Amino acid sequence: MNIYFFGDSISFGQYISVDHTWVTKIAMSLHKEFVGENITAINASVNGNTTRMALERMPYDIQSNQVDILVIGFGMNDCNYWKTDNGVPRVSPMAFEANIKEIICRAFQFHIKKVILRTNHPSPRQDIMTNTNITYSQSNEYYNSIIRKIAEEDNSIVFADMERVCIDYCKNQNCSINEIVMPDNIHLSSTGHEVYYNTMYPIIKKCVKEISKE
Repeated sequence: MNIYFFGDSISFGQYISVDHTWVTKIAMSLHKEFVGENITAINASVNGNTTRMALERMPYDIQSNQVDILVIGFGMNDCNYWKTDNGVPRVSPMAFEANIKEIICRAFQFHIKKVILRTNHPSPRQDIMTNTNITYSQSNEYYNSIIRKIAEEDNSIVFADMERVCIDYCKNQNCSINEIVMPDNIHLSSTGHEVYYNTMYPIIKKCVKEISKE
């Protein structure tokens, strides 16, 4: 069984030792729990990727391989506004929604059995982005709402709402969002990776069990 993680630096694990990333921890846990089963976990995530860039590499990284479970995670680059883009996001909300839907459509077209889609964690970045009147935090929240809308409208996918999970975690632990991110206010800290692991592993494990019964 092949599990592919298809995302950006949040799935890749930028600035964190590879053995502490949530994707690696999931792979290790799967191998321990499903002893004797042939499970391969591949991290096909690339730092800095938007959904537009992901679609360009999907034919090689995903479609050319035998994938059983696809874990999709994009948005924190799409929602960003670069100074050189003069007040428009790297990927517009309309294009972002279309791109996510196309990734999902292509996944099922290539007979992927389970597609898992997730939102991203909140960001505490409150600076107004260049040539805009919104903060990165607000933009990220809006793109998360697009992901949530896609999940609500498509019951063929498995959905993980990491934004709400992280908000609930911080409330329960009486801590701020800063605890789950690095000083750049975007990338996951070791604590953040642990929160992702604790949420995503049971979801992926359930998918593995369901496919094994087929």
